[in-house]
Amino acid sequence: MRVLVTGVAGFIGAALAERLLARGDTVFGIDNLNDYYDPSLKQARLARLEKLGGDFTFAPLDFADMGALEAALDGVKLDRIVHLGAQAGVRYSLENPAAYIQSNLVGHANMLEIARHREVEHLVYASSSSVYGGNDKVPFSVDDRADHPVSLYAATKRADEMLSESYAHLYRIPQTGLRFFTVYGPWGRPDMAMWIFTSKILAGEPIPVFNKGEMWRDFTFIDDIIAGVTAVLDNPPADDGAAKPGGSVKPHAIYNIGNHRSEKLTKAIELLGEACGREVKIDWQPMQKGDVVRTYADIDAISSNLGYAPTTSIEEGIPSFVNWYREYHGM
Repeated sequence: MRVLVTGVAGFIGAALAERLLARGDTVFGIDNLNDYYDPSLKQARLARLEKLGGDFTFAPLDFADMGALEAALDGVKLDRIVHLGAQAGVRYSLENPAAYIQSNLVGHANMLEIARHREVEHLVYASSSSVYGGNDKVPFSVDDRADHPVSLYAATKRADEMLSESYAHLYRIPQTGLRFFTVYGPWGRPDMAMWIFTSKILAGEPIPVFNKGEMWRDFTFIDDIIAGVTAVLDNPPADDGAAKPGGSVKPHAIYNIGNHRSEKLTKAIELLGEACGREVKIDWQPMQKGDVVRTYADIDAISSNLGYAPTTSIEEGIPSFVNWYREYHGM
């Protein structure tokens, strides 16, 4: 299979490319390597992919630039696309909304156009659990309303789902949107809680904890995420008029990919302290704008349709991340 992966130097993108190359697929990866977080980490992920061998090609470009995108893909044959690239981060969207409009809306529309003109077999794209906003019904189901985002980031991801629905209707492009729930693990992102907390705990600094610790997250280990993404990639939704997860009767499905466990943040912090072997100092802070108190994934749809079954608890996953973090930083 010939697969285009956007955001290939990112956390999920690099892990997916590694899995696809290991099973013999051809991967054409693109990433603009921006400095939202340290680009050296992205370069290190790419270096790992290059060392794996296999049929891997990388093009450094911004997929929101249609001219550059078309030029890079000229003559490249594609079967399927996994569009993971985006401007990430809920809190940063409060500071720089224009970056989210350009990357998440213009960029998503560009990928839809590539899929349409290339007549690809399946376009899989990243959405987010943030689309559920302040939903107080748990666990979150793909059949729940998702019309009241509490951050611009969430709004762009929900808009992407609607754009994809229109393309599935107008052009019959098979698509699947994936609502990811708090992904963590080796090679993770420095802007996320696991990395921030680990860094500060090991440095003996207090960690910022919002809403007095009354926060719950469906922490999902990277290996479980990749198992779900590959299962989805291999199973495009049928254009058969039947209702798909998420409610579409077009060839467009939406799945939650989570661990189906909502863990209190203070429990994760306790496990981090144990894995680091250090005392944890906490800087209690108020609730942040754009944040939500709880996430919890209902994964019945992806489990019943594709056999998705996450296996990694935070008791296993958090020490794995801390061990990687120490090794990566030579600690």
